[in-house]
Amino acid sequence: MSDDMTGHNSNDPAVGGIAADRLRSIVDRYIRLEEEKKALAADQKDILTEAASAGFDKKVLRQLIRIVLTKDKAALETEETLLDIYRRAIGVG
Repeated sequence: MSDDMTGHNSNDPAVGGIAADRLRSIVDRYIRLEEEKKALAADQKDILTEAASAGFDKKVLRQLIRIVLTKDKAALETEETLLDIYRRAIGVG
């Protein structure tokens, strides 16, 4: 009797030369991480909504968070300098 949609017994150690249990474990772990990632993204969205209700600008807050998370401060300074140059070049700010 087959246990899955392919007609193969899910307890078979190898199907077509593939370690089915190992493959299932990898797929299941990846799917679980995707679900966790979605839950975390929803939590982050809730935090930004909370910040907005407290009067903070969400777009600016995202920029601030990106700055705080940036480990390479030299690269960040270079990016900010270039942004300033580009803004002045087109007469914005």
